[in-house]
Amino acid sequence: MSFNELNSVEHFIIQQLSGVNPNHSNIVAGLRSPYGLQWQYLPATSLLREQTEILLESELKKALIRINPDIARQPDRADEVIYKLRTILLSVGSIGLVRANEEFSKWMKGEMTAPFGENYSHVPVRLIDFDNLNNNGYQIVNQLHVRNRETKIPDIVLFVNGMPVVVGEAKTPVRPAVSWLDGAHEIHGIYENTIPALFVPNILNFACDGKEFYYDTVRTPLEYWSPWRIDDDSNELSQLVGLNEIGKQIKNLLHPKTLLDIFRYFSIFTTNKRRQRIKIVCRYQQYEGANRIVERVKENKLKKGLIWHFQGSGKSLLMLFAA
Repeated sequence: MSFNELNSVEHFIIQQLSGVNPNHSNIVAGLRSPYGLQWQYLPATSLLREQTEILLESELKKALIRINPDIARQPDRADEVIYKLRTILLSVGSIGLVRANEEFSKWMKGEMTAPFGENYSHVPVRLIDFDNLNNNGYQIVNQLHVRNRETKIPDIVLFVNGMPVVVGEAKTPVRPAVSWLDGAHEIHGIYENTIPALFVPNILNFACDGKEFYYDTVRTPLEYWSPWRIDDDSNELSQLVGLNEIGKQIKNLLHPKTLLDIFRYFSIFTTNKRRQRIKIVCRYQQYEGANRIVERVKENKLKKGLIWHFQGSGKSLLMLFAA
């Protein structure tokens, strides 16, 4: 078998996240439980959806009923929520991807309400269970066909409770002229423009060529995409080269706990100097630094700490994330 994107990097990523090797013919035997902090691998052909549909609505409806007691008492209410979410997906052409992503994020963070309480009082609607992460469904799908004006096929899509929250592109490691930048360009320059609705529930995107792994969020220019590093001094040499280190970065950043932590506390929307709405997601040093600050505060340590920064590392954002 010759090496290509599908049977090398793409399948390597799937195996790192789900424990399933798609190269094996008997895929069904390797599928994991749909709940728990483990990505469940699903071939795109097994999904009950039309190519124009962005949400896995059956999964989302089950999650809404499972997580929200007020919806569980009257399951048809889940359809009302899904209808509102579909409206945001359809609005992306008129309000833009970043603003649509911002609106959808409010629902995903549980900031929106619906009249499902007693005497039609408004109660928060939760799409994701942040208190018990094992109560969510995590699916990883490859070669997902998505049709808008034309059909595109992203390499990897991660779903949380039926919502596509991560899109990834894998490139071959054996062609010197091809790198992670080609995958990032496909996401940023092609997919976000031709199938923007897929990115409305998005948390982040990634590109990998087996040698380097970079990520960022919607509408981020390629020059701002960033690597993900792991604070591990025990194996400094492996951090420089090797697929093994790429695997560690992938499993660390895209672990459901880390991914949802980044979504909840380390993603913000703001306006740039040109008065454009933009989304910012943390860099690895901000994630590590802010979490360590919070740990010290929670432990009530009186001794002062010091974080060394270099120019342009995002000190102000780190303070915001920590707060």
